[in-house]
Amino acid sequence: MSVINDAVEAYRKQFGEEPAGLWAAPGRVNLIGEHTDYNDGFVLPFALPQRTVAAVSPAPAGEWTVCSTFTDEAVSFGLTQPGEVTGWAAYVAGVVWALAEDGHEVPGARIALASEVPLGSGLSSSAALESAVLTALVDLGGLEVPLDRRPSIAQRAENVYVGAPTGIMDQSASIRCQEGKALFLDCRSFEVDQIPFDLAAEGLAILVINSNAPHQHVDGEYGARRKSCEEAAAILGVPALRDISVADLDNVLPRLGDDVMRRRVRHIVTEDQRVLDTVALLREGRVREIGPVLTAGHASMRDDFEITVDQVDVAVEAAIAAGALGARMTGGGFGGCVLALIEAGKAQVTTEAVEAAYAQRGFKAPTCWTVTAGPGATAITA
Repeated sequence: MSVINDAVEAYRKQFGEEPAGLWAAPGRVNLIGEHTDYNDGFVLPFALPQRTVAAVSPAPAGEWTVCSTFTDEAVSFGLTQPGEVTGWAAYVAGVVWALAEDGHEVPGARIALASEVPLGSGLSSSAALESAVLTALVDLGGLEVPLDRRPSIAQRAENVYVGAPTGIMDQSASIRCQEGKALFLDCRSFEVDQIPFDLAAEGLAILVINSNAPHQHVDGEYGARRKSCEEAAAILGVPALRDISVADLDNVLPRLGDDVMRRRVRHIVTEDQRVLDTVALLREGRVREIGPVLTAGHASMRDDFEITVDQVDVAVEAAIAAGALGARMTGGGFGGCVLALIEAGKAQVTTEAVEAAYAQRGFKAPTCWTVTAGPGATAITA
């Protein structure tokens, strides 16, 4: 309950009253399907138990003030345009702007934020913040915003207002996931299917390993990967790389004169297939068999998409050497977290193996914890 208490206390401190309500949205772990979302492909995230909480009350129309536990600064703004509010508050101003752009009369609000989603870890703390604020404003204003429409509004806030070129996966997971399920999302149609993901029943667990190598999305590398994929799709004459199958690769790759672009395409196409393979295995109850698929995905991110760093590669190798059934980096890359599919009860031995490997390399110690699939954004009732 501490994150809830933190949000309430931050609200009291800033506004001198009790909040009218509390809303929460989770971070996410992407089980498989990295960088496929902006290629109209498939992803399979699940929501973390860790959440961002928004304590919120109404304010006069056209007025918004936001504070948080991660800074002493409170920011007030009216209805703004992209670029007018910067820093962490831009994520909140962006949600207000995106809702207004979608034709809604956004209620004024006083907002205090607290989060237990690790920042900069690749677990989508930004989408958790956006989704908590969006859900609060929709409820507070009685806005008619269907659930399946909300992720694209939150994504627009991040893409256009904040300027981060992310796909639709993070916001979809934070808003649409269900407890005990992984979210199979078609990033072209936005259709979803809730896939059973009760690892405890299989004697398994997911260990998240935060490499503590900072993860940054608003940088040139993420944008460069996206641009390369879009250019390749144009050369190949398809709407997106999702329209190429693994069987097509031998024919289409020679048409790309640049070896780097060929490897980028190969990752996306094979990663889409890995998502489909993982979904099929989970539907059939063959949970243990997803391990090698996860590990193959990591090799593809490392060698073809080139988005891993030494810390995450070492974590994957150490986890597998300690007996993990599979392991891979999760998130956009260049730092962040690794997930390992392990036998239940093996979290400590796996953690110790990764810690030892980090110490041997002189890396900052990792942070490790087990996770289960949690629910998406929701109001918190007393």
